[in-house]
Amino acid sequence: MVLPCLDEAEALPWVLGRIPAGWRALVVDNGSTDGSPGIARALGATVVHEPRRGFGAACHAGLSAATAGIVCFCDCDASLDPALLVPFVREIRDGAADLVLGRRRPEGRGAWPAHARAGNLALARMLRRRTGLRLHDLGPLRAARREPLLALGLTDRRSGYPLQMVVRAADAGWRIAEHDVPYRPRTGASKVTGTWRGTWQAVRDMSRVLAETPADGGLVR
Repeated sequence: MVLPCLDEAEALPWVLGRIPAGWRALVVDNGSTDGSPGIARALGATVVHEPRRGFGAACHAGLSAATAGIVCFCDCDASLDPALLVPFVREIRDGAADLVLGRRRPEGRGAWPAHARAGNLALARMLRRRTGLRLHDLGPLRAARREPLLALGLTDRRSGYPLQMVVRAADAGWRIAEHDVPYRPRTGASKVTGTWRGTWQAVRDMSRVLAETPADGGLVR
């Protein structure tokens, strides 16, 4: 399981405590200054260091370092429960889907700020026009097979990484499923969508991804 991390010392104990038995936790440190890497190691996680800042940079470093046939992604801020990925992996393993995404359903005050939700909705609509996929969310909770993911040739290293994954998977003919998951208020301050400026930057990054021309054939399913 890939867990991108930037100053998540408060959330790490809960997140790592929810990792399903037998799964390997890869905490990808993206420049933390609060001791997150040491906490992760003490709790049994493997720590990968990615010095280049960016959500996509951290996610892709984790994907590259993973060794399992199926790889999961989850935020490291305690807003999402890693245990929810168990049925996602089962769906991939059974061949029912190639990429499974979590549709966030907010629970509790402040779980999903209005500006962040509006930006996500706008991007989902643009994604529908671009690919025909009727998805509702581009959230971070997801699972897919590692080798086909690498074969997608993902290049975005900022906030557009999750969207680029979906766009290129759709262009490659992947079967993409979406399931509701509870979304709770995060622990600590958001580094991306906690402010209007952060949301705007994320939307701008993702808009560039949507402007890509569909990839030519040859992507592995």
